[in-house]
Amino acid sequence: MKITTAEFITSIYDLRTLPKSVLPEFVFVGRSNVGKSSMVNKLCNRKCLAKIGSVPGKTRQLNYFLINEEFYLVDLPGYGYAKVPEQIRAGWRKLVEQYVSDRQNVSMVFVLIDSRHEPTYLDELMVTWLEYYEIPYAIILTKSDKISKNKMDKQIYRCAKIVNNEELCIDYIPFSIITGEGRNEMLGLISKSLKNPRTRSED
Repeated sequence: MKITTAEFITSIYDLRTLPKSVLPEFVFVGRSNVGKSSMVNKLCNRKCLAKIGSVPGKTRQLNYFLINEEFYLVDLPGYGYAKVPEQIRAGWRKLVEQYVSDRQNVSMVFVLIDSRHEPTYLDELMVTWLEYYEIPYAIILTKSDKISKNKMDKQIYRCAKIVNNEELCIDYIPFSIITGEGRNEMLGLISKSLKNPRTRSED
């Protein structure tokens, strides 16, 4: 896949204001400071398409980016930053779960996990939500340039332990914004999904 156009569209604070479009949405979720915005920029080969927050845990909105006028990349608020008040963290979790459960045109979710750290309870909870709502997902192991291949293999094994439905977990992809590792693999998953769109039944 070649990305020819990439445009920031809108920030969503209330799910009632989500775009009416039925274009496929490919979603990024993960802990604060795991590198979601940097990944959006790397995938699109744009330095400043997605703004990178200077304070972890500050972003509270869903950010929409229109790619090739064909699909959206959606950057969800980061979760789990300890210095954020619990009331706000609970609100973020509710926003993310409602989006995942209700948004019919979510085609795939990329679950970002820092390759240097074991998956957290919130990472496991996100995977559980995705499997409950039968949404395909891939686990993206960020900052892969920071660890050895041997350690990466061990990290993939740790991540596999939080997966219960292997049919929904499409792949485990090491990713680096420095080396570009994993970029082609992620774009390949998006391209394949666009060619074979999933249908999601209404509850």
